[in-house]
Amino acid sequence: MTTPIALTIAGSDSSGGAGIQADLKSFAALGVYGASVITALTAQNTQGVSGIHQVPAEFVTAQIDAVFSDLAIGAVKIGMVAHPPVIDAIAAGLKRWSPKHVVLDPVMVATSGDRLLAAEAVYALRTRLIPLASVITPNLPEAAALLDEPIAQDAAAVESQGGRLLALGCAAVLIKGGHGESPESIDYLCTSSGSIALTAKRIATKNTHGTGCSLSSAIAAGLAKGEGMETAVRSAKAWLTAAIAAADRFSVGHGHGPVHHFHKFY
Repeated sequence: MTTPIALTIAGSDSSGGAGIQADLKSFAALGVYGASVITALTAQNTQGVSGIHQVPAEFVTAQIDAVFSDLAIGAVKIGMVAHPPVIDAIAAGLKRWSPKHVVLDPVMVATSGDRLLAAEAVYALRTRLIPLASVITPNLPEAAALLDEPIAQDAAAVESQGGRLLALGCAAVLIKGGHGESPESIDYLCTSSGSIALTAKRIATKNTHGTGCSLSSAIAAGLAKGEGMETAVRSAKAWLTAAIAAADRFSVGHGHGPVHHFHKFY
């Protein structure tokens, strides 16, 4: 029996709702063994980020090589990478080990509104990591920031931005519509074959901490289990929608609380 394994390369969230912690919970909830490479330590809670401590690039490299030299990684999820030397180290590691699937979540702004990606890192992300990605998962503001354009206001603009993001070299783009205002949350999966609208009912809750991390990790989990891209994305969206719907079962913190990763189990 082969154990599906996914690797998250991301920052740590001291409050446990996003980052590495959310990624590992997502992997576990979906039946995938999770490994991790930590790129940064954050001091944060449900109300915001109060500090970021970067992990040196050479130690990120050491973590990557330690994991890949021993574990059969089925998919990689990349989250918070705020420092250009770390982005370079990750890109070099991916080229060295050639994982089959890479899910890149360009984490630029936290749910609380705190900016997590320095301006000088955006160029490195765009040119070094996006071309190596099987799929990137920006939300509407992140897609606009990556292209240095205004935020898309309608479906046609979203699909147009998806096409321009594909031109940066990734195989697929999932633009997340969670920041929209409509009664439905519509994500757009864009590939060279066209775009698919994925719709779910928008859920009224303030407990949305770590939703982006969790969705990209769930996609990576599906890919690690051998699912195709569209299937992995659809399954991940359905699972996350249920996790958000169950979030109010928790009473965690005083701000944007976490989603319920293990809603199927308790």
